[in-house]
Amino acid sequence: MPSIRTTVVGSYPIIDWLVASPSRQALQDATAVVLKTQELAGIDVVADGELYRFDVNHPETNGMIDYFVRPLANVDRRVGRAEARAFQKQKGMGFRTQPAAVVKGPIGPGTLDLVADYRRVRTLTKSALKFTITGPHMLSKTLLDQYYHDVPGLALALAETVAEQVREIDAEVVQFDEANLPGAPEEGAWAASALNVLLDAVPNVPAVHLCFGNYGGQSVQQGTWTALLDYMNALHTDHLVLEFAFRGYDELERFRDLSPEIGLGIGVIDVKTTVIETPEVVARRIEKAASIIGPERIRYVHPDCGFWMLKRSIADGKMRALVAGRDLFEGSTNGSVAERDAAPEPARNPAAT
Repeated sequence: MPSIRTTVVGSYPIIDWLVASPSRQALQDATAVVLKTQELAGIDVVADGELYRFDVNHPETNGMIDYFVRPLANVDRRVGRAEARAFQKQKGMGFRTQPAAVVKGPIGPGTLDLVADYRRVRTLTKSALKFTITGPHMLSKTLLDQYYHDVPGLALALAETVAEQVREIDAEVVQFDEANLPGAPEEGAWAASALNVLLDAVPNVPAVHLCFGNYGGQSVQQGTWTALLDYMNALHTDHLVLEFAFRGYDELERFRDLSPEIGLGIGVIDVKTTVIETPEVVARRIEKAASIIGPERIRYVHPDCGFWMLKRSIADGKMRALVAGRDLFEGSTNGSVAERDAAPEPARNPAAT
């Protein structure tokens, strides 16, 4: 196994024929295609693509929210005008026009069955597998709470409910996605407490994905990694999965203050552009990160975020470039990649070096 492993963040572009003719067998077949595509690209730790979460009526978050909250007990998916107006007053939710659902009573598992989802995928690959789950901070922020009247309390209830299922998910890596927290660092203390309930329930390797959002190639949240260091240091995680290719690598200087027990996953593929990176560009990005924090701190390289907004051909090309770039970096023995190759960065994001 290479010293730096390749992985993906989670989602994959929805497959056209699955949408055109959905069925349980078609979903199984499509998921097998996603896994095999990653294996052929050489990805070390694969993911299921999250195809079973996609809802054509809620494509803006690719099932990242609605899939998890709507099956829960005492959560009402019927949202009236008054509820929508109340939700629109909540901070940081400008990318949604209404809540995913309304909390009417104590949260319970309802019909959510992540264990069955995981076991269905586990039969489709012998590769090391990552299973992804949206974190309690983001889920709590997208709900309208009419019961707890306390967002931290709602987040903790969500975490405790999902943790019961996480204990049975023995994937090599279980990753929790928090794409809203980077825009609200002041909520880091209670967000970390809730997330740690889930991280402590993971049987194998726990991971946390943080990004500033991706909708139509645009960042949803504004902020800095520096403001999140206290939050990240409070997490009971093996490693972080972070967005860098789009933002650039200058902020990595501050990660010297990150606990040495927490490994880093570095985004080296920009999902906000359709330009497919060359292996040389990917290798230089890894080299840049390694020069700042040391190669021993980098456990994974990966895309910045999920692939679901790209076309399949673009996503597949980016995965192949990811693996080839990692291999080029690890095999670089005759000077640095930057010195030996002058291939330019993609014009879409000149700040990512």
